[in-house]
Amino acid sequence: MRAVVVNEFHTTPTVEEIDVPEPAEGEVRVRVHAAAVNGFDIGEMHGFLTGWFEHRFPLVLGKDFAGTVDAVGPGVSDLAEGDRVFGVVTKDYLGDGSFADYVTVPTSVGVARLPDDVDFVHGAALGLAGAAALACIDAADPAQGRTILVAGATGGVGNQVVQLASQAGAHVIATGSSEPEQELVRRLGAAEVVDYHADLPAAVLAAHPGGVDVAIHLAGDAAALVPVLRQGGTLVSTLVFSTEGFAVAPDVFVPIAANPTPEVLHRLADNQTSGLTSLTIQRTYSLDETPAALSDFASGTLGKLVVDLDGDGVADRP
Repeated sequence: MRAVVVNEFHTTPTVEEIDVPEPAEGEVRVRVHAAAVNGFDIGEMHGFLTGWFEHRFPLVLGKDFAGTVDAVGPGVSDLAEGDRVFGVVTKDYLGDGSFADYVTVPTSVGVARLPDDVDFVHGAALGLAGAAALACIDAADPAQGRTILVAGATGGVGNQVVQLASQAGAHVIATGSSEPEQELVRRLGAAEVVDYHADLPAAVLAAHPGGVDVAIHLAGDAAALVPVLRQGGTLVSTLVFSTEGFAVAPDVFVPIAANPTPEVLHRLADNQTSGLTSLTIQRTYSLDETPAALSDFASGTLGKLVVDLDGDGVADRP
């Protein structure tokens, strides 16, 4: 099969022919139709996750996927060949990624059925970013009268956080610099937009002198958000796991690690099919174009970048 791999850290990924994997006990093999790009992929290819995970070379990159169950391993009864599925490759080592024709995944975590009315490209964009967004929302506890700053609102996680927080009644302040960025986050429900290239804390405090209830850190400097919090306010972050070294510590700090359990994935699918959330797909790429997709992601996104292995675009299923 074809797969996007790196054979050592800090090298440009290449598309190579490797063996088709066989599902182990408790796993299914998925014929991948689409796979989304995430910051995790950038960290993996540059070795930033060394010490956290075992790396098995050649590393096949990619976490998010959507596709069809192609084979079922021993002990699996909850999924069958032909099932449409989506999720996040979740194993205790890195190397079995979703930027490939096939991927094997355990059914205990990281995979769920994909509703018929969600196409594979959108399904691929749901998993990792969506699981992180739900964890952020649960930590932020948005409600009428609460003010929430979302730093990194234009990315995949931020898009869902802005929608869910605003729909829960919170007053959402989103970051955005260019006109397309500002238009996007306003369309998703942001009541205010602040330019992250300017003095963000000053801009937020000028409009909210008492500070905000919650700052959700998805991009930029986490420590710079602490001054915008009211007394007793909460800093939520997907990027830092400790406030050690901060000049001023927040009163409440909640680090986020996405956990794509089947229950979380079902919740994401329900949000998508009910219209509670929508996904912004900035661009799709072929498997051969995956190295370009990873480079483009590092430059910033308006929503999600997706590798479309079927090669027929977003509307591959009504």
